[in-house]
Amino acid sequence: MEILNDKSNFNPITYTPTGEQTRTRSFLANVFLLMFIALGVSAFFAWQFSINTTLLSYLIVPVTGTLTGLGMVTVFAPLGFVLLMSFGYRRLSATALMALFIAYAIINGISFSFILLQFTAGSVLGCFLSASAMFGVMAFMGYTTHQDLTKFGRILIMGVIGVLIAMVINFFLHSSGLDYLISIIGVMVFTGLTAYDVQKLKRIGEGIEYNDVSAADTKKMSVLGALNLYLDFINIFLFLLRLFGGRRN
Repeated sequence: MEILNDKSNFNPITYTPTGEQTRTRSFLANVFLLMFIALGVSAFFAWQFSINTTLLSYLIVPVTGTLTGLGMVTVFAPLGFVLLMSFGYRRLSATALMALFIAYAIINGISFSFILLQFTAGSVLGCFLSASAMFGVMAFMGYTTHQDLTKFGRILIMGVIGVLIAMVINFFLHSSGLDYLISIIGVMVFTGLTAYDVQKLKRIGEGIEYNDVSAADTKKMSVLGALNLYLDFINIFLFLLRLFGGRRN
């Protein structure tokens, strides 16, 4: 997703850095570290809410099984966090952006507890490992390839929009066939976006030293980069779960 904006005239396509590229590797390492921390936070809260009936009662009414007010907020709040971080990037400080990212990971994890209740532990683990392998392979390809993936990324972003529109339509149609097709396309789109996003982040890292970007802006870019990769991984995992997840009786 196009939420990282280079404020200078730096052209990442034509610029080729020399030397050890220490700052580039450091930038990418921070991005992946923040992403893994966010995934760990989400996994922890998803697990805690799925096994603790007291916590779960704050989200679901025990008798009827309907969502409480807090449960509704938990389901829809993540989108608000993403929009706030994306559009408030320039106004927010690096500390505020980091706090929002962690809060987003917590809310997301709580909402994922519903998924853990619907699917068997084995299928969740299997889909998680499959998503990890796919993400890792595409991240490596995005980092090492010399081919410019910009045009490819634009097509994939249009694919994301198409998937979202199809999901809204299928919300009313309830077509299992369309749901299956959406899940297949979703896996393909976000797997491809992983390579595109990693290459984009690599070039942003190369431009940081060239443009003498401040430490605060570098931290903010790291947070938004981690958000991009977090979304890529989560969506690969969720679409795989829709395809292959075994539901509980």
